[in-house]
Amino acid sequence: MLLAGGKGERLHPLTAMESKPAVPFGGIYRIIDFTLSNCISSGIRRIFVLTQYRSHTLHRHLQLGWSFLSHYFDEFIEAVPPQQMMGESWYRGTADAIYQNLHLVQQYGTEDILIVSGDHIYKMDYSLMWQIHKDRKADLTIATIEYPIAEGSSFGIMAVDCNDRVTGFQEKPKNPTPTPTNPNHCLVNMGVYLFKKEVLIDLLEKDSGKTTAHDFGKDIIPSIINTHAVYSYNFRDENNKTAKYWRDVGTMKSYFDTNMDLISTNPELNLYDPKWPIRTLQEQSPPPKFVFADLREGRVGIALDSMVAAGCIISGGRVQNCILSPWVRVNSYAEVTRCILFHEVNIGRYSKVRNCIIDRGVVLPPRTVIGYDLEEDTKRFTVTEDGIVVVPRTWKPEPE
Repeated sequence: MLLAGGKGERLHPLTAMESKPAVPFGGIYRIIDFTLSNCISSGIRRIFVLTQYRSHTLHRHLQLGWSFLSHYFDEFIEAVPPQQMMGESWYRGTADAIYQNLHLVQQYGTEDILIVSGDHIYKMDYSLMWQIHKDRKADLTIATIEYPIAEGSSFGIMAVDCNDRVTGFQEKPKNPTPTPTNPNHCLVNMGVYLFKKEVLIDLLEKDSGKTTAHDFGKDIIPSIINTHAVYSYNFRDENNKTAKYWRDVGTMKSYFDTNMDLISTNPELNLYDPKWPIRTLQEQSPPPKFVFADLREGRVGIALDSMVAAGCIISGGRVQNCILSPWVRVNSYAEVTRCILFHEVNIGRYSKVRNCIIDRGVVLPPRTVIGYDLEEDTKRFTVTEDGIVVVPRTWKPEPE
């Protein structure tokens, strides 16, 4: 059960038109592709994607890019919008989303249910977690990753004993509980839950009638720590890097920084490992093209330290430290630096943009300047505390 209905309010205006899991990432991907790829590489072939908020783009992405499983063998990735099966309310929280779809859970003879979120970037083999879950005869196993204590206050924190039995849960605490073996680190809840099916059904039915947030982190998990066999699973990374990689890209800063890391010399996230591929919808697009090389006039189509997707044309402009989604065009004499450009963005001649995220289909007129005067940019766009300018797809230039 993949939870993909979040609004992603902290990523506004990128989420003004679509849900957080559908937000583009790394040029050709969407955020949800990482969790779905983990499922496929882990051998999971029955996946319900629970959607809600502005889900049309996400549904279309699933239909066009993730419909390769065989229904003949009862394999599927199916989008499930709210159907008000249990009343007249929409999904009231993560736990309620599962509760309203218990009829889907009950129709299969499986003993365990994996619940994951569609808004994190990481590589994980869920089958390894499942094996330990079975060996321990756990009612619930929660995937966790060690984080420095100083960074733990932004997440849900698990307290465990020396046997990895969960003894406490803190939601964004000021003073996170350290791990039993390392006083400088804490265990962050990754939002990956493996439940014994009967236990899950019982908990959700009891929670449904209560006045709660109907949330796994806030309500379900804290209520069963002392009554059920709840264990932590120490995240094993499939990223093939020295440090474990898991990112919550729920803020504009984390989203921008995580994207920018991809174009570093030695990125923390390995997208080039054929043993653990990240799948997505591959568009029918021509290769990227770089044209014009007139050094005397300073008209050179070039991209440095960047990722350039198919269909892009760098026509006499300069791109540096950028991520370009398919069908982007950068015209002559334009300078684009440290930017994320979504599909079909068009940068006009002589324009200068830096430290920007430009949403799908935006056309910048010639000589547009963004990112050089933040006070002026604030009058037109969203500007983060870190100086990242976000140009929404609804923006239109003022007539001359």
